Amino acid sequence: MRADWSRPYRVVQWATGNVGSRAMQRVIEHSDMELVGVWVSNPDKVGQDAGTLCGIDPIGVKATNSLEEVIALKPDCVLYMPHVNRVEEVCRILAAGINIVSTRMEYQNPAGLAEADRTAIEQACQTGGTSIHATGSSPGFITEAVPIVLTSIARRVDKLTITEFADTSSRNSPEMLFGPMMGFGMAPGGVNEGMLHHMKHSFSPSLNLIAEAWGKPFDDIQTRQAQGIARKDVVIPAGTAKAGTVAATKTVVSCLHQGKPLIEFQAIWYISSDVDTTDGEEWNFRKSGWHVLVEGDTPLDITIGYPVSDEDYPNFTPNLTAHRPVNCIPYVCAAKPGFVTTLDLPQVVAKLA
Repeated sequence: MRADWSRPYRVVQWATGNVGSRAMQRVIEHSDMELVGVWVSNPDKVGQDAGTLCGIDPIGVKATNSLEEVIALKPDCVLYMPHVNRVEEVCRILAAGINIVSTRMEYQNPAGLAEADRTAIEQACQTGGTSIHATGSSPGFITEAVPIVLTSIARRVDKLTITEFADTSSRNSPEMLFGPMMGFGMAPGGVNEGMLHHMKHSFSPSLNLIAEAWGKPFDDIQTRQAQGIARKDVVIPAGTAKAGTVAATKTVVSCLHQGKPLIEFQAIWYISSDVDTTDGEEWNFRKSGWHVLVEGDTPLDITIGYPVSDEDYPNFTPNLTAHRPVNCIPYVCAAKPGFVTTLDLPQVVAKLA
């Protein structure tokens, strides 16, 4: 399939959080796309101009919280980016002849969906002659698009290790950093079962998509977690982690084929790298970004960093997740009805501003 740029794409933005509002802004700015509507969950945003919602001048498109009004606009595509996934509304959009590009991880690999949900969505796609695709940064870009490219020059892959580094020390988000989600500043010990569950179910379907394409599907998925204990007090805008408390975490999703780790995703999130690790390993801290190691007959060692200042970092990060879905719109609109994974798409080439 090729992107068809012979006409502008009519797009509705569904939800306007940090990522959604950034995606909407990029659609507005795109020379070959037209934002025709925006759906919001917050009643206070209903009636507001889409431009205002993403921090630019008004464009004359008002926000709604009505699914019926969105369907009546007859867009080519909905950028579906809500905090809460609702299969019923997804099916209604698809059955109405509207394609979906989403950042919801549930749709990156349909094999990970409950059978009833998968069947309902497939039927809706056939009814509407539409497609649904999900992508983002992590999982998405780094777990699918990048491995596909890097291993395209290999004939044997012994192991793929993707490590995500996130220095969160500049974020002034006390509840996120010092609450149960991250657990910084808390006494060491124990396992964050919620985080392990989230990581396993968020990342393993995406990673297994690649493994199945290699002809090496997973036979087991294991998770583990370790902590980095602060050697001295860590003072950041969001608060203080005392010496002897947690200042870093490493969560690993290890995907096995024939009993051996084939793909591992490691998330190392930290407010300080001056720590003693509970697993006794060197974590080789890096600045925020990714490190990808391909072991096999064509080994590769790739580092992807973000050359932006701490001041610009909060404004930069939504781009990582928001831009790829926008760039995927013409390819998904051209696809056959049904689920469209990264493996089904051609190489996604951005038509730049």
